[in-house]
Amino acid sequence: MKLTYHGQSTVTIETNGHHIVIDPFFSGNDQAMTKPEDVKADFILLTHAHADHMLDAEAIAKATGATIVATHELATYLSFKGLNVHPMNLGGQFEFPFGKVKMTQAFHSSSIIDEEKQTITYMGMPAGFLLTIEDKVIYHAGDTALFGDMALYGAHYDIDLAFLPIGDNYTMGPDDALVAADMLQAKTIVPVHYDTFDLIKQDAAAFCSNLEAQGQTGQALKIDESIEL
Repeated sequence: MKLTYHGQSTVTIETNGHHIVIDPFFSGNDQAMTKPEDVKADFILLTHAHADHMLDAEAIAKATGATIVATHELATYLSFKGLNVHPMNLGGQFEFPFGKVKMTQAFHSSSIIDEEKQTITYMGMPAGFLLTIEDKVIYHAGDTALFGDMALYGAHYDIDLAFLPIGDNYTMGPDDALVAADMLQAKTIVPVHYDTFDLIKQDAAAFCSNLEAQGQTGQALKIDESIEL
């Protein structure tokens, strides 16, 4: 299984002939090296509705026929556009052809903002994902603040790889992400959701060094760098 980081919170997974995309944000990210039209996808997993997590979801889904997995409100909204969707909600899990998806809570917000019309449409709760693929467990926290129930994930799941936001301002910062990492006890922590905008500039290498100091492994991936599990 190959997992590739594309900047912000975008991750792609290739496993047993399946292609999964989490939070596709390519065209709006100046740091992104991959173009949306080059993305292969069978499934698109969305943590929430903010543009920096789903900007390219519709285009990729239309081009590939991929099924979008999202909370009920967001999935229903996207179904109105003629897209294939699989609605879920927090705490639920489902066995997909590539593996099991459990939708976890996240403390953030979720909405679609139309700046031209000056409207904000609420899209339900934000989420994270616990994925069990090829007997490996991957946690993508989505956009979230630190919350104590992460300790439950660490206690009940043997997490191989966790993607945690460190950008601060909109999500956890590095200090809270260190606490989250301690609770999760994942074998490897990959920081995400940083450096894309000035407000979320962070030193990912320093974060990984601090992880090492508390006895954990961190890996700050470059854009389009991959990890094999």
